[in-house]
Amino acid sequence: MTKNFGIIGNPINHSLSPELHNYWFKKYKIDANYSILNIKEQDLPDIILEIKSKKLSGINVTLPFKQKIVPHLDVLINDAEITSSVNTIFLNKDNLVIGENTDVYGLQAAYLKEVANIAGKKALVIGAGGVSPSVILSLQKSGIKEISITNRTMEKCIFLKKKFINLKLIEWESLYNEIQNFDIIINATSLGLKNGQDFNFEFETVKPNLIYIDTVYNPLETKTLKYLKERDIKVFNGLNMFIYQGQKAFYLWNKVNPEIDEKLVQNLLSKLK
Repeated sequence: MTKNFGIIGNPINHSLSPELHNYWFKKYKIDANYSILNIKEQDLPDIILEIKSKKLSGINVTLPFKQKIVPHLDVLINDAEITSSVNTIFLNKDNLVIGENTDVYGLQAAYLKEVANIAGKKALVIGAGGVSPSVILSLQKSGIKEISITNRTMEKCIFLKKKFINLKLIEWESLYNEIQNFDIIINATSLGLKNGQDFNFEFETVKPNLIYIDTVYNPLETKTLKYLKERDIKVFNGLNMFIYQGQKAFYLWNKVNPEIDEKLVQNLLSKLK
């Protein structure tokens, strides 16, 4: 019997998750299908019921539901428990709906493991939404001690500081002046997303040895990433993070650790051109 998986979020049509997981299902000869599930917030209980009834074998969760889904789940495990942010859901052997977070692993595996002398770096997280707790935890797990955060509404930053007490808060209005103080900047907002809004200033004052990471992968190059790249700043788009978080989710569902091969990467890139 074919297993059904999917992803929920809003907006969601830009997602490459079906391309990623269906490629692996085909490669490993798993009888399963992965699709985009267009839902509204009021539909979240119904999606959980579909998992409990095994109509759905698992789902991924993206903005704006990573935290809104939490009250509907039976158990949070591992990084999801620490961050209260969920991007992967499945039913365990006791028929409990489990929420896990593979974004933390995705960020570490894709970028942070490559950074030399990371413990001494100062990091700034821009945005305090659904993926931000995962970004903060990933930075902490990588050994970074000094982490700051900024967001258009300070209330969300204050909420995150209750969870991560050493977090430093920066007013959104001060962002342009503050970016010069950081070694690593991670854009955890949707600014730059295809057909969306963008930053209203250039990042011209950043350190020349800055590492800039964008969690956005569609488009491959946001305006800010392109600007910094042209100035020879080390930049990363969100594609590798997306692939690695998907790899871990695939393992949680299928107990198969899928290979990230060149054909897969080229398939994904072709969808983003």
